[in-house]
Amino acid sequence: MFIKPYLKQNKTTGERYCLYKLCEGFRIHGAVHHRIIICFGRLEELETVEQKKLLALRVEELIVNGGNTLSTVVGDEKVEQLARHYYTEIKNKKRYDITHGNEDWETVKMSTLKNKDAREIGAEWLCKQAFDQLGIGGFLQQSGWDADNIALAATHIISRAVYPASELKTVSYIKENSAICEITGFNRNKATKDLLYGISHKLYKVKEPLEQHLSKRTNELFDLEDKIILYDLTNTYFEGRMLDSKIAKFGRSKEKRSDARIVVLAVVINREGFLKYSNIFQGNMADCKTLATVIDTLGKNTSQSVRKPIVVIDAGIATDSNIAMLKEKGYDYMCVSRSSLKEYTADTGATPIQIKDKKNQPIELLKVKTTSDNDQYLWVRSQTKALKEKSMNGLLSQRFEEGIQSIKEGIAKKGGTKKLSKVHERIGRLKQKYPSVHNYYNIVVDDDGQGTVTDISCTHKTGEDTDKQAGIYFLRTSLLEHDEAMLWMIYNIIREIEYTFRVLKTDLDLRPIYHKTDDASMAHLHLGILAYWLVATIRYQLKQQGINSDWRELVRTMNTQKCVTTSMVNIKNENISIRQCTEPTQEVKKIYDLLKYKHVPFTRKKYVVPPAEIIKPHSPQYHTFIT
Repeated sequence: MFIKPYLKQNKTTGERYCLYKLCEGFRIHGAVHHRIIICFGRLEELETVEQKKLLALRVEELIVNGGNTLSTVVGDEKVEQLARHYYTEIKNKKRYDITHGNEDWETVKMSTLKNKDAREIGAEWLCKQAFDQLGIGGFLQQSGWDADNIALAATHIISRAVYPASELKTVSYIKENSAICEITGFNRNKATKDLLYGISHKLYKVKEPLEQHLSKRTNELFDLEDKIILYDLTNTYFEGRMLDSKIAKFGRSKEKRSDARIVVLAVVINREGFLKYSNIFQGNMADCKTLATVIDTLGKNTSQSVRKPIVVIDAGIATDSNIAMLKEKGYDYMCVSRSSLKEYTADTGATPIQIKDKKNQPIELLKVKTTSDNDQYLWVRSQTKALKEKSMNGLLSQRFEEGIQSIKEGIAKKGGTKKLSKVHERIGRLKQKYPSVHNYYNIVVDDDGQGTVTDISCTHKTGEDTDKQAGIYFLRTSLLEHDEAMLWMIYNIIREIEYTFRVLKTDLDLRPIYHKTDDASMAHLHLGILAYWLVATIRYQLKQQGINSDWRELVRTMNTQKCVTTSMVNIKNENISIRQCTEPTQEVKKIYDLLKYKHVPFTRKKYVVPPAEIIKPHSPQYHTFIT
């Protein structure tokens, strides 16, 4: 049901005014028709359009539940009084088939019973409630957005979270597969790819204030303090040449796509996985050069009531200049040391401790000091990492030796590389390719004194073991008062940002980018980030209750709930159509209950269409055709 305004004019005074009527829609042979249930009049008692819409929602709720329900859609006493008044009128004048508990009996012809227009609604309804929980609609309304644009934005963001695809495919999903528009209130017949493109650009224009709102909103909702923040970067590549782009540049692709231009996405999250800041940099931007930009904006998006948060960064960002900058601005930090310490001593009173990782594998920790600076270092040895590195070193050593053998064979071949300078070039390139193992080999090149190589020998250095340092690395921090286990726990939170990137790039389909302009590409990335807010909000609450399912598994589970229309013909030859959601499975109910979300967006919508009038031969509508 919906409220529909009708413009009128007083013929005597010429005054123009608006009458509001409660209508419902139904279909006959695929064509949409509207039926007026009751006229509300001018509704001068209500001041805002939003109140009038709430009145329609409340009257519908009373009709569906037989008037025996407390309001779940309004908190306005004036709206509630009007809704009760008009509900009584509808009931007394029999303007609608109102349900009274178990009294809704019908005699129907079973052969006419059909189920049609089945659509997915579970995952969409889950995301819509997270969307409302975050107050995104309220923020957009305060920013001057109208109801249609807010509904379209909700539709696009939720669709991205549930069914990440191109705008063209998203339109098909909205129109053919999903009941999302029945939840958001957007007219699905109006959905086009151009509208979706447009709303993405409009959302990107409010990126900064919306990001600040969401950051503060999650802190308030879940009583969080941003004591630890994690900063890291990833990149995604373009499918296209992007010759005129200012942000798409050739750089070091994490997907090994050296043939494609990339763009860098930088994010800051707290330990709970909620975004605090995001930015988009050129593809050739070095990771270490982005930290200063991020630090300057952290104060706006994080709660710093007591002290500044601890910044956890990866080794690629932890340059000496960045460490100095963090110290200057008063931030504590934790990172992997960019280089392995050569000279260090155990901290005074420190003894090695052993802890277990998530896979129950042992990890040894020891506080150490170095004379190069005043920071605290944590010596870490992981057996799992050692096994992995030993396996890798063995493979790299084998390939390095095979490379030397190939050069040696070239010397003996006719037409092979024999010139001394060229042979040294080949050896140099081989060392550059395998920097972690070539230091463990002695390579001797013999020549005839005239610039021609006669032989090459490659032997392993005596006493040198490539596996000696396997599994050992150092953590660097400004935190001096924490023990080894606490320092390890703080650093290990960086795993959360790795999951964030995995959700963004894989589950939310930010990789690759198919857009051809910079504006469209940035709007695309921002839309994925907004969808991630819904994912993070839902997963955080579930993790607090012991459910750690990944996002795609949650979507699969929720998609078992559908919305379907059941139609039948009763004894009066009336066509009855009932639109309702299927009963959620036990697993879906559990998810709803843990999140304290409603199970269904609406209980039931019933439409009764009277039989078509028979046109008599003498009526004006009857025509005789002679052929």
